[in-house]
Amino acid sequence: MKQSLSSRVFTGITEAVDRVVGWDKLPKPLGIVTLVGIRDKLRAENLYDSGRGPLDRPLPATSVDRFALISRTVDGTYNDLNSPLMGSLGSRFGRNVPLSHVFPDERHMLDPNPRLISRRLLTRDTFHPATTLNLLAAAWIQFEVHDWFSHGKNQPTDPWQIPLEADDPWPERPMKIARTMRDPSADPNGPPTFVTADTHWWDASQVYGDDPGFCQLLRSGQKGRLRVDEHGFYPPDVDQHLDLSGVAGNFWIGLGLLHSLFMLEHNAICDMLADRYPIMSDDDIYRKARLINAALIAKIHTVDWTPAIIAHPTTVLALRANWWGLLGERVDRRFGRLSRWDVLRGIPGSPTNHHGVPYSLTEEFVAVYRMHPLIPDDFTFRSLRDDRVLQTHTLPEVGALEVRKRLDEMAMSDILYSFGRSNPGAITLHNYPRFLQNFNRPDGTLIDLAAIDILRSRERGVPRYNEFRRLFHLRPPRSFDELTSNAQWATELREIYHGDIERVDVTIGMYGERLPRGFGFSDTAFRIFILMASRRLKSDRFFTVDYRPEIYTQPGIDWVEGNSMRTVLLRHYPQLERALRGVANPFAPWTSIGAAAS
Repeated sequence: MKQSLSSRVFTGITEAVDRVVGWDKLPKPLGIVTLVGIRDKLRAENLYDSGRGPLDRPLPATSVDRFALISRTVDGTYNDLNSPLMGSLGSRFGRNVPLSHVFPDERHMLDPNPRLISRRLLTRDTFHPATTLNLLAAAWIQFEVHDWFSHGKNQPTDPWQIPLEADDPWPERPMKIARTMRDPSADPNGPPTFVTADTHWWDASQVYGDDPGFCQLLRSGQKGRLRVDEHGFYPPDVDQHLDLSGVAGNFWIGLGLLHSLFMLEHNAICDMLADRYPIMSDDDIYRKARLINAALIAKIHTVDWTPAIIAHPTTVLALRANWWGLLGERVDRRFGRLSRWDVLRGIPGSPTNHHGVPYSLTEEFVAVYRMHPLIPDDFTFRSLRDDRVLQTHTLPEVGALEVRKRLDEMAMSDILYSFGRSNPGAITLHNYPRFLQNFNRPDGTLIDLAAIDILRSRERGVPRYNEFRRLFHLRPPRSFDELTSNAQWATELREIYHGDIERVDVTIGMYGERLPRGFGFSDTAFRIFILMASRRLKSDRFFTVDYRPEIYTQPGIDWVEGNSMRTVLLRHYPQLERALRGVANPFAPWTSIGAAAS
């Protein structure tokens, strides 16, 4: 996107201030101005189109039908009415760095060895908690990631062959890691391209599905409602339709909680719409409820989850401003949205803007959301009534094949309370879940997810850490001691990367770097977030020009604007009120019932 002279001057000043002082060290008003300038520069210089992808299938209709105009489609088509395939199933991932920088370094694809990095730099010797968060925060980001991006099943042939050290207990030599499935229409002389197995839109597809048959299987056929069991979870007959060799194999009880919660929320929205509009059809109620539920999930991520995990005072204000604008929620409630400028009035209802590049999620965005250290290896479940320990389990014991058993053994309110009382892991080196380094997937395959995390960024052409920072207008560290404040880590990094700071992988650098005050992940990752968090809203017409009563209904808009993670939890589990009493953010640690009673 070409910038005007005034924009270039503004972004140049804010970039200089950020480099010299740091946005996080400025007074809040100046910090906000600096972040706006950083975002403008990123919008101008860090959006790259990798092409449409192999979408050789025809559009669902020769002309857009009324349902596609007023509701989300299953496959993500017709979000942009001028480019109906934009962001739909099968679209390519875009890039945040120039395409000339995304060719994989074939010479060093396995150097340093990804398994060596997993064992020496990532293995969790002692659990390091993120004490400002609760375990729902860890479950939430995986819940969201399953909506945003998937590369689909891996390539079935020609896996990567990973040499192993003599003392490595891995049962197969060499370790084999399947390659990412390539784009079938890729340019053989161009950079690698990959396509999404989800839509790129923020459309709650993790709840509703992106296959018409699966979507229909979930529906009750009555007043738009979804079919749920006694736990509010998918009915058991759905299990046979889940492919455990794919993303469904990553399921665990944390995802079960959130899937259940937002299936129940969908049904509550349906009941509200059926009461307000008794002549509305089952199909219309379902479509409206999905729109409303998806928008509420996006709002919760924007104003609840993200301020919890990056709790610097400046970013808390900035992220809430993505939804409410700098004028804030109180002004909106009293006077409505007073401006079309989204900095002041928030993105919802503002004009759609792709900033000169067709919308897609990006490979760099995928890379920064590798946050597996959030997941513990061990879980303690407590009683909501008196805080006593009910059960303890390891991660495999709450995995995909065990979720229904755990839900049958414990009340959903007890499980939610237990997650609210527990901390996730800190996103750092030496804190990767042990069970994910030796992960027996439900389909019978054994993988080291930590080694895969490293290899995936390399094979998809994501630049290594120092080059990544340069391309995002950040100063790269000149030494390992400058990268991290932990002297032992610096020594380990120097040894593993043969003394060459330029070869440090982006995930490893982000896990090791110093964090801004209140941050649960790195400032390097935050640069992608500044850009892409607002882009996911700003490019989607259902969050911009079509975020209006004519599309959502007025009660639907009111539902989104008036609800939060707290109200969703309490609507379906009012008995949680004591545990949430005095808790400012539902993704922060909850109050123990013993403490609440005293």
